[in-house]
Order: sequence, then structure tokens, then C-alpha cells
Amino acid sequence: MMENLRTAANSVVLKIVLGLIIVSFVLTGVGNYLIGGNGNYAAKVNDQEISRGQFENAVMGERNKLQQQLGERYSELAGNEGYMKAMRHQVLQRMIDEALLDQYAKHLGLGISDDQVKQAIFNEQAFQSDGKFDNARYNALIANMGMSADQYANALRRQLTTQQLINAIIGSDFMLPGETDSLAALAAQQRVVREATIDTRALVAKQQATDAEISSYYEQHKNNFMLPEQFRVSYIKMDAAQMPSEVNDADIQSWYDQNRDQYTQPARYRYSIIQTKTEADAQAVLDELKKGADFATLAKEKSSDIISARKGGDMGWLEPATTPDELKNADLKEKGQLSGVIKSSVGFLVARLDDLQPAKVKPLAEVHDAIAQKLKQEKGLDAFYAQQQKVGDAAMNDTESLVGAEQAAGVKAVESGWFDRNNLPKELDFKPVADVIFGGSLLGEKGTPGSNSDIITVDGDRAFVLRIAEHKPETVKPLDDVRDQVVAAVKQQKAEQQAKQQADKLLTALKKGEGDAALKEAGVSFGAAQTLSRSQDPLSMKAFDMPLPEKGKPSYGVSNDAKGNMVLLALDEVQAGKMPEEQKKVMVNRMTENNAELAFEALMSNLRKAAKIKLGDAAEQQQ
Repeated sequence: MMENLRTAANSVVLKIVLGLIIVSFVLTGVGNYLIGGNGNYAAKVNDQEISRGQFENAVMGERNKLQQQLGERYSELAGNEGYMKAMRHQVLQRMIDEALLDQYAKHLGLGISDDQVKQAIFNEQAFQSDGKFDNARYNALIANMGMSADQYANALRRQLTTQQLINAIIGSDFMLPGETDSLAALAAQQRVVREATIDTRALVAKQQATDAEISSYYEQHKNNFMLPEQFRVSYIKMDAAQMPSEVNDADIQSWYDQNRDQYTQPARYRYSIIQTKTEADAQAVLDELKKGADFATLAKEKSSDIISARKGGDMGWLEPATTPDELKNADLKEKGQLSGVIKSSVGFLVARLDDLQPAKVKPLAEVHDAIAQKLKQEKGLDAFYAQQQKVGDAAMNDTESLVGAEQAAGVKAVESGWFDRNNLPKELDFKPVADVIFGGSLLGEKGTPGSNSDIITVDGDRAFVLRIAEHKPETVKPLDDVRDQVVAAVKQQKAEQQAKQQADKLLTALKKGEGDAALKEAGVSFGAAQTLSRSQDPLSMKAFDMPLPEKGKPSYGVSNDAKGNMVLLALDEVQAGKMPEEQKKVMVNRMTENNAELAFEALMSNLRKAAKIKLGDAAEQQQ
């Protein structure tokens, strides 16, 4: 609410706190927040009463805020009894938290002086005009809140006192320098490990899958062997590009004659000007020009139009539509002709016609092919839309087949093969078509073929009408069709189990100091040492979860690698890491925010546990 509160609002903690502290008093009208109860209270927090008037006023403020935020959607929510009850409950819980914070701030002896309240009012931008405190604006705004200046000051004092408490939590140093260094070293720590891999893929080749194992796996994993819903459709495609659209020379000539203006380049004129501020200056320029002075030189020296002056007065080629009326009315018709003094909206001008090009019409031969193409497209589209109408009407008149639509289109319907959502035929691979096929509207009872579709337009110049010829619902693939997949899965599962058992056995031997013999017997050996940093890799995560090795004696663990193999890990050494200062600062800030959030949550939990909170009749009746 206040400027210092806005600054602190960047804190994660404060964003949570703002839902609890009394920022709502601006929205709800603080006046009623400050008055005492009338016996019919909403809640008592220790000895502090939240009156029915205070509660209803806060609820009204919340309703107004939601209405501003949600607009028309608010009416729908307001009619939901459950939602409104939940909203009222949340408002009351927030008011209870506000009271608890206020009481705790007083217990700590936190207080705000009159000067601090005054300064907060002066600094509030809502009360300022042109960056300065505006007393009239201040009085008007608090009057709109239904408050007096004293009521606002008292409410603000409570707000700032509570803010002191929150700032104390947010500003607390939750991490001592020593703690920071220790955590940074821990985060940057590295671990030296050796790996011994049990190749699961090699074990797969040695596995056998019995009929019982195959059947059991299939029954337990049927969802992995689903055959998706499938369709076959009949369809008629209409394409504007394939519509008959012959045009002849007479059509082209007629269109050219009626649209000749589209191929006419209007006359163009090139002027130079000298602009002056007074008529006398313009006349003096004109007199010099008549005596033979160079126009470009005079323009650069005396024209007040900076842009044209740089070019010696030249304005470039102008068409009638872009020529200023002053130049049009100057009646300059011959190259080199000077105007008289011309009065304009920006002063006075002297102009010269430097060149002109008469209007020019492109001959028909030059635009013949373009007109022919244009007319073909138009005729094709006309035929396309007419065909759509005929085919659509026929499809709706005979909804049990496409025979009528075929006759209207003059083509036979195309029969597709079987397909599902993931392999729509290329010819039909358009979202509007897919939506119709898979939307269910073309299926009859029990998934049987239903009616024809409406006309489905795609990309503006193609259209379809179709019907479902056959439909197969989603079903489980027969075991015989997926036997090879099931066998492979059973072998993989058994190999993984065998690898896990072997790894656990070797791990036990390693921990007993009998690892060398066990590894040799299993044909497994540790590789060269490598240094790991913290990451989301399974082996790295396991390495950093293992206990620290004793001097001269590694610690051991088991994990999976990214390929699904079982890996024995020998942790030989833990190396302290060093974190760059910038990275350390980021870590500290993140942890401080998390600690502050946890501290505030703990504070509120403890305040509620220690408090005597009683809901009154007003709350019970209205929630």
C-alpha cells in the first residue's frame, strides 16, 4: 500500500504476507475497521473483538475487489453459494491473522511516531500531484473511503506497526557468514568415484520367457498393448484450383476496358520550391530568379523549408494525389516555368516546374496474362462455391450415403484405408477434418456409421464432405499380435531383477571386505576414478547420497545408469568445492527467502496455537 511496502513487495515472503496483513483496509473502508463491536461479533481474538460490522465491511471490500478483477465472470461466481461461503471464511481468517499480528507487534513494543505517520502520508503517491503532496487530493480520497483524517492516520499507524514486524522477519540475517561458507562448500563439493557396471542388456539374451510368464505379464500390462480407435471414411474433395475456369479474349478485353484505371499511371510532376516567412522575402527571391539567379543556390541560402533546401528546393516526383493544392493552383504547365508568389499555410512560396510526365496507360498486351489469371481464379472460386452448395445440399438430403453428393460433384467418393488419430491420411490431414472425424458426431449407435458431414472448408480454397464407412473402437491387441513385445518385456524384467540381485550380492561382499573375489567371480570390475559434481544424473545423485568414506576405505552403493544398467559405486574421496562469489550470493538470497517464509509461517502457527479464538454468532450465521 505505502511506498515502502511497494519496495518490499519484491520479497517472496511479503507476497505471502500481503494476503494476511491489513492491506485490505484501503479497499474496505478503514473507518468501520476501527470502530468497536456491538455485541453481535464475528470473532474474538484473545480480548480483541472483530465486530459484525467490521466483518461485513471487509467482505464487501473483497466482493468489490473481485468484481473489479473478474468483470462479468464475477456474476457467475457470486451465484455460487459454496464459493461465496469460502470467500467469507477466508476474509474472516485473514482478519483474525491481522488481529494476531497487531497484538504481537504491541507485545514487542513496536510503535510508529506521529512524524513517521505524517511522512508516510506525504510520500504516498496517490496523495500527490506533480510529485508533491496535495492536501485537497488527500482529503478527497480519504473521504471517498468513508474516513476522517484521524481515522486514516490511526489505521495507517497500525499498518506501519505491523509492517515493522514483517520487515523484522524479512530483514533478519538467517545465515551467519560461517554458515554461508559451509553451505557453499557443501553445494560445490565433488566426489571421486569408481564404477562397476552390470550390463543388463547382456543378461537379457540369457533369459527365457515361459508361456505362464508371458500370459501373466500380458494380463498385468494390457494398457501397454492397446489398439487405438480406428476409422475408414468415404469422402469427396472439392478444390477451387481444379474447377473449370476457361476465359476468352473477349472476357479479357471487357475486363480491361472496365478497369482501365488500374493500369493507368497518372501524370507526374517535379517541382522545386523556395519557402519564405514573408511575402516581401518571396517577392525578392522571385525578382532575383527572373534576373537569372540560380534556383538551387537561392533555395539552399534562403528557403525556410530545411528538407527541400538541402536538395536545392527539389521536391521529387509528385502525382496529382500527392501534390499540395498550392502547387496545383499555380497553373505551371511547361518545364522551367516559374510561379508567382504563392501564399501557403506555412508562409509564402516561389515554385518552378522542373519536369513532367504525361499519364500513361499500360497496353492490354502487357497485362493480358495477369488479367486472364485473375479471371480464371474468380471463375474457379465461383464454380467452387456453387459446387459446395450443391454437394452440401445433396449430402444433407441423403444422409445414409454419398451417392447424391457424388452425382452433384460429378466424381466418385474416395475410400480411405484404416487409420487412427496418429496417422490420418495425408489427403485428410487438416485439423477441421480431424475434428469432425474424431469428434463422434458422425457415428451412430454403438459406433456404427452415422450421417454425412456438413461441408468442411480448409485453407479457404478446399472443402470436403465425408462419412464414416467403418469404425473399430479402442481395444486390446490380441496376445498373438504382441507376443514378441511381451516376450522382450518379460526378458528385460527378468534381466533387471537378476542384475539387481547380483548387484546387491556384490555390494554385501564389498562391505564385508570380500569384494575382490566376488567381483572376479562375477566378471565385473571397477573402472578408473572419476570426479562427479552435483547434478540430476542418477549416478551423481547416488554418489552424493552415500556415506563419507573412511580413511583408506571406500564406501559403496548401487544405482542405475541412464541406460538401465546396474552400477556399483565405490566412493573413494570427497573433495571440498569452491563456489564463485556471485553464485554464492544467489544461493544465500534464495535460502534467506525460504527461511524467512518458514519463519513467518511458524510465527503465525504459534500465534494461532497460543491465542484464544472464538467465532461469534455473526460469523456462524453468515458463513
